Amino acid sequence: MTQICRGIITDWGGVLTSPLPVAIETWLETERIDRSAYLTVMRDWLHAAYAGGERNLVHALERGEVDTGEFEQSLAGQLRLLDGGAVPAAGLIERMFAGFLPVEEMYTALREARAQGVRTCLLSNSWGNGYPQERFADTFDAVVISGEVGMRKPEPEIFAHALELVGLPPEECVFIDDIEHNVTAAQELGMVGIVHTDPELTRKRLEEECGVDLTALL
Repeated sequence: MTQICRGIITDWGGVLTSPLPVAIETWLETERIDRSAYLTVMRDWLHAAYAGGERNLVHALERGEVDTGEFEQSLAGQLRLLDGGAVPAAGLIERMFAGFLPVEEMYTALREARAQGVRTCLLSNSWGNGYPQERFADTFDAVVISGEVGMRKPEPEIFAHALELVGLPPEECVFIDDIEHNVTAAQELGMVGIVHTDPELTRKRLEEECGVDLTALL
């Protein structure tokens, strides 16, 4: 008999929000930032952050080891405007993520699953950006923000912390993320992994894995 999952642990950015690439493209265009310079620096930083490379500022920011201002200064220093000018550092992260819009279908799915007895937990790697805290009380039984706990995905310790908060073993939990490295890390611990690409596909997987009826969302 297939194991029915009793918990859902989910990422925030790119799952409960519009996709990160869309928000970033909007920011680059609005501020007229050289796209190639941005892609070069972030490709190196994110590869190291999620593919087992050397520690860098992304690791430190997500663990809360450096403040947002220091990260913004470092990132802005490696970027440039299309006209060759400097990119303002102050408020850089807030501007980068300004295009993050809530995906109501995902919030509704989580709330409906929770109403049917599934425990829910947010597990997010923070870049010092703001979260819509007003949405969380009705959606989650627990919230884990990387910078607040000094751990980050894909480290096993942060998954273990989330599992402890929901009070369930890994084999009874679904983990949702838009970054495959994080999903793989969760699967290695025994969780069911969903690489999020589309709200409807994720909703159907949640129905299958958790034995819940989310058809009311249609």
